[in-house]
Amino acid sequence: MQSLALLVIVTGVLITAVDTTIVVLALPEMQRALHVGLSSVIWVVIGYLLVITLLSTQVGKIGDMFGRVRMYETGFLIFVLGSLLCALSWNEASIIGFRLLQGVGGALVASNSGAVIADTFPPERRGRAYGFNAIGWNVGAVLGVVLGGVIVTYLSWRWIFWINVPIGLAAFALALRVLKESTERRSRRLDVAGMVILGAGLFSLLWGMTKLTSQSLDLTIVSLLLLGVALLVVFAFVEKMQKDPMLSLSIFKIPTLAPSMLAALLQSLANFAVLFLLLMYLQGVRHLSPVDASLLLVPGYIVGGIVGPIGGRMADKVGAVIPATIGLSIQVLALIIYAQLTPTSPLWAVSLAYIVGAIGAGAFFPANNSAVMKAAPPESFGIASGVLRTFANTGMVFSFALAIVIASQTISKAQAFAIFVGSTTLTNATADSFTHGIHSAFYVSAGIMIVAALLSAMRGRGAKAGLSARS
Repeated sequence: MQSLALLVIVTGVLITAVDTTIVVLALPEMQRALHVGLSSVIWVVIGYLLVITLLSTQVGKIGDMFGRVRMYETGFLIFVLGSLLCALSWNEASIIGFRLLQGVGGALVASNSGAVIADTFPPERRGRAYGFNAIGWNVGAVLGVVLGGVIVTYLSWRWIFWINVPIGLAAFALALRVLKESTERRSRRLDVAGMVILGAGLFSLLWGMTKLTSQSLDLTIVSLLLLGVALLVVFAFVEKMQKDPMLSLSIFKIPTLAPSMLAALLQSLANFAVLFLLLMYLQGVRHLSPVDASLLLVPGYIVGGIVGPIGGRMADKVGAVIPATIGLSIQVLALIIYAQLTPTSPLWAVSLAYIVGAIGAGAFFPANNSAVMKAAPPESFGIASGVLRTFANTGMVFSFALAIVIASQTISKAQAFAIFVGSTTLTNATADSFTHGIHSAFYVSAGIMIVAALLSAMRGRGAKAGLSARS
């Protein structure tokens, strides 16, 4: 039964990964078919991530209250409904709005999947289970690239959403049969004030960063960023006064939890930007189509899927610190390789660097996820999983802003958007200047990844092997 339960959870990760890579490939077709503006089309990608980021902590808490399995299964249904409506979209507002609905389903699935694994598997086997999650992500990413290429070339872009419907419904039906609530629901009060303040703070902060990708820094953006920070400070004070807070800040006093969460945020901040920068390099500088550019990354996804379970088993045996820190260090190496790319570098070098990065990610994610869930109290698995997803997705959204802002130091932000979408390429002179610009972005990402590695290594000081729940 545990194997079937893991299959359901991996399927949830798989369809989420498919939806990420396949949508990127279909952006040019969606832009033309729905007459979406260049500065708006990216919201088809970013809006989805933004909703997951805003809701993850809240829905994780709700999972603890009303049942993690129930919320996980509800997420499947909402995701399927969002996919169906995306396939029926008729204009810019509808496709972006329905992608936001998909994000609600994605938040329920992503935030509760880690908790469901923690409920289903004993601590000594969780690393391996999280490793199989890595297989789901990487297989989904490969399927997204391959299916996306076929669909964009031979079918309508709408089929990138239609395919989620039968897969999601089948996974939902299987989940009803094999996933069982294994812990008692906690009688808690819903912290509406905390939910609203945290949501408003994150939204203001992320909205300001996202606006920075399409326009210059001005008073509006500065105000949004400052408001976001202020609201997060207010949230911390409000939670301290609540009898039953949405997010008990005491959870960060657990020795391994705070550095694990920060490592997840910084890893996402440094690593997720790579996808955007590579696509801009391959499409703008090397003049590849979105499909051909994505196919170069397939070997990395395959290797990452193979390494994931190995990294998970290592975490079960020796703890999280060693595999997670080694994984982050390997990703630093990949970023340094990217920073050496020129307009004439062999394309195999891009694939090789992506393989190196995937090996590092395959070692990091299962170990780090396992460390978080082993450190968290059982009654707070849902909120711990949700907070982890919030930290990771915050890094993802910020990484896009980081990539665009740094890359646009040598070309306009409008050009950066256009080459990412795949609707234009660069001249030889501009391509050379742009390549030097993205070198800076890769070096900044490498520096961030080094900090993440140092945080990961610090876990060994707080608890043996970074896995002790209390010390």
